[in-house]
Amino acid sequence: MQNFNTELLNFIDASVTPFHAVDEMKKRLKENQFCELDECSVWELEEGTNYFVTRNDSSIIAFTYPLGQKCTVVGAHTDSPNLRLKPNPVTRVAGVVRLGVEPYGGVLLNPWFDRDLSLAGRIVYVDNLGVRHSQIIDVARPIGIISSLAIHLDRDANTSHSINAQTDIVPLIGCNENFDFEAWILHEAGVDNGQLLAHELSFYDTQKGSFVGVDGEFISVARLDNLLSCYIGMKAVIDTDTSMVLACMDHEEVGSDSHVGAGGTFLEEVLSRISGDEFTTLIRQSLMVSCDNAHAKHPNFPSKHDEQHSPVLNGGVVVKINANQRYATNALSQGRLVQCAKSLGLNTQSFVTRSDMGCGSTIGPITSTKLGIETIDVGIPTLAMHSIRELCGIKDPYELYQILVSIGKY
Repeated sequence: MQNFNTELLNFIDASVTPFHAVDEMKKRLKENQFCELDECSVWELEEGTNYFVTRNDSSIIAFTYPLGQKCTVVGAHTDSPNLRLKPNPVTRVAGVVRLGVEPYGGVLLNPWFDRDLSLAGRIVYVDNLGVRHSQIIDVARPIGIISSLAIHLDRDANTSHSINAQTDIVPLIGCNENFDFEAWILHEAGVDNGQLLAHELSFYDTQKGSFVGVDGEFISVARLDNLLSCYIGMKAVIDTDTSMVLACMDHEEVGSDSHVGAGGTFLEEVLSRISGDEFTTLIRQSLMVSCDNAHAKHPNFPSKHDEQHSPVLNGGVVVKINANQRYATNALSQGRLVQCAKSLGLNTQSFVTRSDMGCGSTIGPITSTKLGIETIDVGIPTLAMHSIRELCGIKDPYELYQILVSIGKY
């Protein structure tokens, strides 16, 4: 378990954007003899060979082959709430240069103040021969900070302060009045004679993940939601001896409605190409395990939880249930997973949101609706979800991995 969690932190630290997460998964899958496919080519699949395919460099699907009459589809998402750079980001105020950002997803803004921030993502540029290129980049050092307003100038900061996403969350990057963003980002990408055409860049916290607690009981790191599930799913599809598909999709935090999100065609098209005429039969006999982080009971805010359905850290994998189908779990899919967990000697927990509060959702209901596949929503209990750093226990991730490796037998 210790090695598993150490590698988990290494994976998340390297996966600073969805592009980098997919790149890291590609490397690890190739190291384990998974072969890369091209969506634009005809596939000639060989029995006993495992494969993966990517779309937009930010979503990836890996699978064992052949799938047989049924398989386990593990779903997760590669994106996390963050601060996305605007197309024309540079502003100059009070003697400093700033880069304008737009919140991506339901980001918790308060923790972004006074952090050492770096920038990463994807750029598109044309070289001096007129050839267009796409490249993922990571500046990989602190280049920005969002400074708090001193309490002397805001006496209500600890009681009633609200954050304006347009004016308050603007990273400072320097004092050079002649700063040229295009030239700078191309230089950071190692491009000497190019012209920037477009970019998809996000700020991230440069602090690495760590084990926290007097006995190291907790994992503290950025982007646990949902790179944790991507890592666990990747390990499961590599290690399982049953038929499995891993689908790690982009854009979940903004609704999944894109050509690379769970609301798009990527997974359906891949499954159709693999199974051919047996597609419908395969779907009706298979199980989708939608893995996305679950809310752990917060010890400082216990009233925010339903007392009978309040998962705790290191208490086991959480089954997420909602009567209004915000989660896709039903009794059949839940029974299957709980039976698997019990056979492994593992506990499970259940999460139901308070009846007087709204409930989030996942890729589970979206994928279940599109494919007609039986689905269960599960997750690892987590605190500070959508913060710049999130927290989970050290035991739960490995237990979810154990369940995913084995559930295809049930």
